[in-house]
This record gives sequence, structure tokens and C-alpha cells, in this order.
Amino acid sequence: MAHDGQDLATTKEPLLDDLTRLTATALPAVDAVLDAAKEALRALLVQDGRVSGAALETHQSAAHGLAWLATYREALHQMQKWAERLSETGQFGEVEALIHQIAFGEYLHQIAGGIPMNQGEVVRLAELGLGWSALGGFQCDEVQTLMARGNTQAARTQLVALMQERSAEITVGHSGLDEELEMIREQFRRYAVERVEPHAHDWHLKDELIPMEIIEELAEMGVFGLTIPEEFGGLGLSKASMVVVSEELSRGYIGVGSLGTRSEIAAELIICGGTDAQKAQWLPKLASAEILPTAVFTEPNTGSDLGALRTRAVKDGDDYRVTGNKTWITHAARTHVMTLLARTDPDTTDHRGLSMFLAEKTPGTDDAPFPTEGMSGGEIEVLGYRGMKEYELGFDNFHVKGENLLGGEEGKGFKQLMETFESARIQTAARAIGVAQSALDVGMQYAQDRKQFRKSLIDFPRVSSKLAMMAVEIMVARQLTYFSAWEKDQGRRCDLEAGMAKLLGARVAWAAADNALQIHGGNGFALEYKISRILCDARILNIFEGAAEIQAQVIARRLLDQRN
Repeated sequence: MAHDGQDLATTKEPLLDDLTRLTATALPAVDAVLDAAKEALRALLVQDGRVSGAALETHQSAAHGLAWLATYREALHQMQKWAERLSETGQFGEVEALIHQIAFGEYLHQIAGGIPMNQGEVVRLAELGLGWSALGGFQCDEVQTLMARGNTQAARTQLVALMQERSAEITVGHSGLDEELEMIREQFRRYAVERVEPHAHDWHLKDELIPMEIIEELAEMGVFGLTIPEEFGGLGLSKASMVVVSEELSRGYIGVGSLGTRSEIAAELIICGGTDAQKAQWLPKLASAEILPTAVFTEPNTGSDLGALRTRAVKDGDDYRVTGNKTWITHAARTHVMTLLARTDPDTTDHRGLSMFLAEKTPGTDDAPFPTEGMSGGEIEVLGYRGMKEYELGFDNFHVKGENLLGGEEGKGFKQLMETFESARIQTAARAIGVAQSALDVGMQYAQDRKQFRKSLIDFPRVSSKLAMMAVEIMVARQLTYFSAWEKDQGRRCDLEAGMAKLLGARVAWAAADNALQIHGGNGFALEYKISRILCDARILNIFEGAAEIQAQVIARRLLDQRN
């Protein structure tokens, strides 16, 4: 155990092994707090083994707080596994030890004193129905040592000093991934540095579509068929590889990192719910980017309540005619096919009457973005996430071939869409890590270059602390995201883990961007500086693919439902 006045990872080498033992001993105390919170909230919210919707709404803050507590618990467990893996391979050095001790020191304090769900909402144990007795396990020497000496100014300063020495390294600390995945990271990091970063800010300021040249290059690199099976023209790689690619491309620019998202969603829909003929027809074209897809789900008055969709698809012989309105449709104009969710049973008012279509359209131009008959649209001007543009769409007797009903059966659309949520949220968590890393990159560079009061900004403790916490939380979010991808690759249900990764990753990205802009001072508010774009891009991550509040609600239900 560390002695008074010493930071855990800055004492002599033998303590590095002791650190992982120390953090391992602290985990049961965290588990006990979560177990107590679940028991307290089950008594409040569960009736006959099911979560009561009315009670959940009444006690929404407590339920969402439980989701955050469970996310912290899982994040610390994954950090422990990361540290142990690196220790076994001899890669757990001083940088990794500092990240590990700071993460535990900070998150243990937040669990005990209050977890920030966002910058204005902090959930405390009392709101979860717990008193100080729930922290009995926190009174042991191991937890107290981590809380007292884990996240200190000295530790943060030392971490940033090492970050400056090792600035050529792609990530701050070893990621814990295998050699193949790190080779993929290096390939896409090089691409982002050479082909994306020099142009991204210009694309943003001019509100331009990402050039087709970039899409063609990514297609040649296999981005759009990354996880599509080889038999259908894809690379057949893991979800973990998708995470690494998304992370590094989003680090260059979130728009580029998101180009593959719609292909990932469309491919997942077809793989999970399509007929053999649909798989053979569509997957090879998606993999090669011969066709570009867009996801057409959200409607103006429904938002996250997809079960309430009103857009209707009416039988017209063997085909369908679609009428209705959609909104927040990304990359809609120049795509070839829409994964379109519409109501085929007019007598229903919930998810049971929804069907999914692979609706073909003609790619548009700047002058005529939506040339297909029965379809119209207009651009939604947005703060960030601009490289693919957002649109409102209108359908008036829009024709869809009957053979393009996904799975060939009506009423399965919502279930089919639900099967894509795991992959989509894992990929969004990866995008969040990339944006957060981008914020750290530009924030650290500015802090080194900018001189104030005859020294660099990075030499001021509060500036270096901001940078250190960015690096630490990026690694925490990264490990949680990798874990969710590994679970998916093993064929295990991982909606809970994917939701947690997305929930935490989005908050980490926003905090990193906000703090990096603060480091820039007034210059950060100037459009010419990259951080102004990164801040705008980071903000969307807490909204799309499930707003943070919806995400927390879903996690809470899973945690409390006694049937799971």
C-alpha cells in the first residue's frame, strides 16, 4: 500500500503490481452499492416482476441515476481487466498505472459523492434510496487509499508530462487490443491524418458534403463492408475492428467516421432480417459502396417514440405506396436506398404495425437533391455534424417494390430495427471516443504552443489537469466500448453494455470538447479554430442513436426487470 504523501503509480516499480491488487479489492465495494441501489429501486418501481411505467416516470431521475451507477461499475470492472491484461503482457507501465489510479480515484469519489449525468444533473445515493450505510465497503483501507491518493494533482501532472514525452504514440497508454487491431488502427490513423484532418474544418465551415473521392477511397479500404460476411463481398471482420476504424476516422472528422454507420445499420438489418434473395442482392452492393444507404426512421412528431410512427405504406398490387413525413435523415440526398420504417397495418397505433422496406431512390444533385417521383425534401441547417447533411423528407404515394419488404413479411419492422441497436450504439460510442481524442489532440497542442505569463499553458496545473482527465476518461470509455464489441462478437446479448458505452462515451466527448475549448480561451470561440467545430460535433453524440435520457431509461429497465 502507498505511504503518506506518495501517489500510487509514482513510487517504485514493485507497486505497479500492487496497484492492480488494490483496485481489484475495491471492486466488491462498488458492486455492493449497485446491488443495494437495485434492491431499493426494485421495491419502488417493480410490480409483479415488471417495471411499472408510471412509477418509472415518477421516479425517473432515480432510475436514470441507477443506469449511471451501473455504467460506472461496469467501467471500473473493464478498467481492471484492461490493467490485468497489460500486466500479464508486460505493458502496464507508468502511463497506464497513472490512468488506472486516476480513473479509480475519481469514479470512486463520484459514486460516493455524486455522479454527473450531465453538467447540470448530479445523482446522489440519497436519490437512489440509500444512506451512508451503503458505503460500508468504502471504509476499507484499499478504497480509502484510492480515494485519497488516486486522483491527485501530482498524478495528473505526471501523466501529462509523460504524454508530452510520448506525443508520437497514437493513444495515451496501451489500448489492450491485439496486434491485428492495432495495425488496423495505424492504417486508419494515417489515412485520417493525410486525407481527412487537413480538409475537415473547411468542409465544416463551408457546410459541404464530404467529397465522393473520400467515399471511394474508404470503399477501397473496405470500410463499408467491414463486418459484412465474406460470402457477400465484405471483409467479415469483427465489431471490434469496426470500433477501431470508427474511432480513428471520427478522430479525423466525425462526418467521415459516420459514413459507415448507415451501411452498418443497413447491412445488419439485411443480415438479421432479410431473405436469402435480399442478402444476395443488397449486401455485395453495400460492401463495395456501389450503393449508399440512408436510415429513414424518425418523424417530426415522434422523436424517440418510434412505435408511434404515422408514415404509412399501402398495398398497391404487389407493391407499396408510401405517404408521410420523416425528419433528421442523414446523408439522404445522394444515397441510393433507404431503410424505411412505415406502418403497414392502419389499425395499429404501436410498434406491431410497422414494417421495414429497402426503398430505392435516385441519388440527387445539388440542384435537384430529390429527383425521385413521390419524394421531396429540404435541408435542415445544423451546428455541427455537417459532412453528410440532415434533411426533412416528404413522401406522397412514393413507390416501393413489394420484393423490397424486408424479410418478405409485414409487421416485423420494429423488431428488425431493434436488432440493429446494439451495433449502432457500439459504433456511436466509438465515434464519441474519436471526437474526444480529437479534442485532446488540439487542446494539448494549443496548451503547448500558447504562452501566457512567460510559460506554456500546459505548465499551469488546472490546464494540465483538464488534459489528464480527458486522457483518463477516453481510456475508460474506450475499454467499455471494446467490451461491448467483444460481447457482440461472441454472439452474446449486449444491449446493456452497448447502451452504457454510448451513454458514457457521449458525456466524455462533450466534456473533452468543452474543456479543450476552455484551454483555447477566447480563440476557442473563433470559427477559424478547429475546436469550435469539434465542440459542435461532440454535442450531437448525446442525442442521436438514443438520447442520453432514453438510453438511461433503457438501461434502468434492463437492470430492474426481474425476468432478465
